[in-house]
Amino acid sequence: MNTKTTKAYKGLPMEGIIATWYAKTTLKDLNRHKLMAKQLVEKIPANGKVLETAPGPGYFCIELAKLGNFNITGLDISKSFVEIARKNASEAGLKIDFREGNASAMPFGDETFDFTFCQAAFKNFSEPVRAIAEMYRVLKPGGTAVIVDMRRDASREEIEQEVKGMNLDRINEMMVRWTFKQMLLKSAYSIAEMEAMIAQTPFRKGKFDIGGIGFQVWLKK
Repeated sequence: MNTKTTKAYKGLPMEGIIATWYAKTTLKDLNRHKLMAKQLVEKIPANGKVLETAPGPGYFCIELAKLGNFNITGLDISKSFVEIARKNASEAGLKIDFREGNASAMPFGDETFDFTFCQAAFKNFSEPVRAIAEMYRVLKPGGTAVIVDMRRDASREEIEQEVKGMNLDRINEMMVRWTFKQMLLKSAYSIAEMEAMIAQTPFRKGKFDIGGIGFQVWLKK
C-alpha cells in the first residue's frame, strides 16, 4: 500500500477560544482519561520517563501523575494548550513538563523516554510517518509507544454511542457530533493505512486492539 507521508491538516487550529472550548468540553469526559491512565500505568516502569505527544489540556498526563512516581513530559504544537495544561497541572499540585513543539521534529535526544503515548491527535499530524519515526527515536531500547485514535470505518452507531457517553449538554453534543462526522472521521486512518505507515519506520509493525470508534496500536522498540 502506498500511503502518503504528509498531509495538510484542514481542521480548526487549536488556539485561543477554540482551545479553551475544547478543554472545557473534554473535561466533562474526564473519566476516559482516568480509565486510560489506569490501563497503561502497569506498562510503565517505576520512576519511568513518559512522553505524551499532543496532550492538549493535559488531562491524561495529570491522571497518570496521580498513579505513580513518573517523570512526565507533554509536547504540543499549540501554544494555547501548553498554557492550559501548565495551569491545570499547577492547580492539581503536580510537576509535569508541558512544552511547545512539533511531533515530527521532537526537541529531545535519542533514547530519552521509557514510554510514549498519543491519544486522539495522530490523525491531525501533517507528517505522520515522521511522527512515528520520532517516537521510535526518543524511546529507550525496550521502550513502548502507544497510539490511540479514531478509525476511518467507525459506524454512525458507534460514533453516536461515543458522543452520548461524553455526558455533554445538548448544544455541545451537537457540536461534537458534527465535528466527529464532518472533520475527524475524514482525517482518520484505516487500520491498513496505519500498518503501511508503521512499516515505513524502524518499528516495522505493531499490535492493534480495536474497539468502539477507534484503535490502540502498541509499538515496541
